[in-house]
Amino acid sequence: MTLYHFTGIKGSGMSSLAQILHDSSYAVQGSDVEKYFFTEDPLHDRKITILPFDENNIKPGMTVIAGNAFPDSHPEIVKAHELGVEVIRYHEFLGNYMEKFISVGITGSHGKTSTTGLLAHVLSGNAPTSYLIGDGTGKGVEDSEYFVFEACEYKRHFLAYEPDYAIMTNIDFDHPDYFKDLDDVMEAFGQMALRVKKAIIACGDDIHLQQIKANVPVVYYGFDEVNDFSAKNIVKSEKGASFDVYVRNEFFHTFTIALAGDHGILNSLGVIALCHYEGIPVEGIEARLATFNGVKRRFTVTESYGRTIVDDYAHHPTEIKATLQSARQKYPNKEIIAIFQPHTFTRTAALLEQFADSLSGADHVYLCDIFGSAREKSGNLSIDDLVGKIPGAKHLELDNIDVLDAHGNAVYLFMGAGDIQKYLNVFAEHTKKEETA
Repeated sequence: MTLYHFTGIKGSGMSSLAQILHDSSYAVQGSDVEKYFFTEDPLHDRKITILPFDENNIKPGMTVIAGNAFPDSHPEIVKAHELGVEVIRYHEFLGNYMEKFISVGITGSHGKTSTTGLLAHVLSGNAPTSYLIGDGTGKGVEDSEYFVFEACEYKRHFLAYEPDYAIMTNIDFDHPDYFKDLDDVMEAFGQMALRVKKAIIACGDDIHLQQIKANVPVVYYGFDEVNDFSAKNIVKSEKGASFDVYVRNEFFHTFTIALAGDHGILNSLGVIALCHYEGIPVEGIEARLATFNGVKRRFTVTESYGRTIVDDYAHHPTEIKATLQSARQKYPNKEIIAIFQPHTFTRTAALLEQFADSLSGADHVYLCDIFGSAREKSGNLSIDDLVGKIPGAKHLELDNIDVLDAHGNAVYLFMGAGDIQKYLNVFAEHTKKEETA
């Protein structure tokens, strides 16, 4: 049997794919840096071997699946080529793998992971479904009918895929280290649309998605009643929302979700539209929607000694606004404290004004040093450039985490795509010590 070696196995997509192959009875191992990432937990649970990066990990006869964050000059990839070992990039392997199933790719500038998790949850209750979620969660199910996966637009990697369906949540300018401008992003999504084989489910409230051209039907969803699937009579509460769905202006069904924010309703609409298109019984859709509580690092709540601590992946102004909206809905009577770590210098520089505007929606703002990521280590600005644009904002450092104590039993939103969790963990530990002192 072929041994699949994952170079960069702790990457969110790579970890998920390794889990899928392991669950499907393939031999799997991988390598990465020795620093801890939450994406490795499911690998340890499955007893998948994780080695430190080393060219000697590569042996004849194995197949190397290479993470997209690592160049061809990486020692393991170089060694593989020297030994004549097959090397296939993550997105290329995934593109081939999904051909065995009814495949649904979820893409968009924001909301991919949450929508992928939601669709996987709903479909899994109605048919055997394997799935790959961008929060590092993957599952391979025997005799799967469906394969649900997150399709990332970065470096146009999603053009390696030809899914049966695509759910497109929105189009926004992001990844300024790769995309030149919004038109460049639009062009990439336009290419992706032409690769879909059965139908596209797109958010019609997004003006950019209204311009999508495809060779298959495009089914639109959203709040506006001109959409094919629209949500009306929305009732929000601290526990979630209920709403009526109309299909081409005819009442279809009432659904209840345990998700907050407009984006929770929109993501649910996309899933409902896909399931309707596939003939999933409405009772099955309703039951599974009501029992979905979210994915990792998307408004993950922990109560710690009177403080409500939220871990969220929001790293773009649009996502920050959505996270703040969710917090206001769930905790209408509490102060909202935003603790944000910008992710990459290029994104921070390109969207500086938008970051300032979105974060100003919190009651108090604390900003951590910019996280450079594997793609870039430094830039021409610092966190002080963003601090100066937000009235009352403060620079937060790990060794002065106790400044947050001033806000008492508030909601503390820790947001970012870097290592913001180290700030969250220090704060959680600090609240524990304060309570027991």
